[in-house]
Amino acid sequence: MHKGQVTIKDIAKALGISPSTVSRALKDHPDISPATKKAVNELAEKWHYQPDPIALSLKSRKSKIIGVIIPEVVHYFFSTVISGIGDVAYNSNYQVMICESNETYEREVKNVHALLSSRVEGILVSVSKETRNFDHFREIQQHDVPIVFFDRICEEIISDRVVVDDEQGAFLATEHLINVGCRRIIHLAASDHLLIGKDRKAGYLRAMKTYNLNPDPDWIIKCDTMEEARKVIPGLLGGLSKPDGFFAVNDLTAAEAMKIVKESGCRVPQDIAIVGFTNGQIANLTDPPLSAVEQHGYEMGKEAVRLMIDRLEKTDNYPPITRVINTRLIIKNSSLH
Repeated sequence: MHKGQVTIKDIAKALGISPSTVSRALKDHPDISPATKKAVNELAEKWHYQPDPIALSLKSRKSKIIGVIIPEVVHYFFSTVISGIGDVAYNSNYQVMICESNETYEREVKNVHALLSSRVEGILVSVSKETRNFDHFREIQQHDVPIVFFDRICEEIISDRVVVDDEQGAFLATEHLINVGCRRIIHLAASDHLLIGKDRKAGYLRAMKTYNLNPDPDWIIKCDTMEEARKVIPGLLGGLSKPDGFFAVNDLTAAEAMKIVKESGCRVPQDIAIVGFTNGQIANLTDPPLSAVEQHGYEMGKEAVRLMIDRLEKTDNYPPITRVINTRLIIKNSSLH
């Protein structure tokens, strides 16, 4: 029984033939006799021989590696996206190389250069909050490396994309708050330079308009982190016209808002109802559990890498594809009396 990584040379030595004969036998070359092919394949199977992926990639000039750039590994949503990417990639014989921008433009640029240096075949990207300059993404395309943007896309770069229907999800969240009796609904928003920020704000505004509510401009506040919530929420609760509902752009902000609301002596949802966006693990850990728009991270990851593999393996050149994943509102006790 052979131990360790089996090579073509090991099989050749055991059978008393040349490595090149073993290689041709494994490829079912017509010049090799059936008896030799049988002996080679039987021993290869017995010893669990696996071709060297590095050697194969050098020969084919294909690395079979897909790069992924995400803003934060610790974010539940992005971890589910990675799971979806990994499952499909593995089943398609691709490896995944993951980089984290840590929500900074500088690290995102370094991630791009590192992945290009590693000769990845394609790159999946969710853009950082800081990014305003997109030259590094143009550089990827100049290297003839395909890009698929997911969740946070770059509108200036023409490429394949996977998004959820952020506008409709935000509409459903806001409509639900209105239907449970809220009228002074604050939207804790993301930056407008992010398309998810624009679309979720648009959904909020459409719901308010549909139900003939005119939100004060001060009801839309840039607040998409726990730190910003700690700065913003206390002031809102201390005002004369206290809000009766919060629609937050993500679950973490919603959860922190809930904590601050309860510490102020207000009840959730009786005094202030709260809805988030993601429906990650944290939505079930809050007290009460957090109503949230389901963002389908695992499905997004699967769709993104499928688009990439299709782009890599199909020989024809076709226009960029945008996949839109439908959202749904999961109602829990943070917004329902």
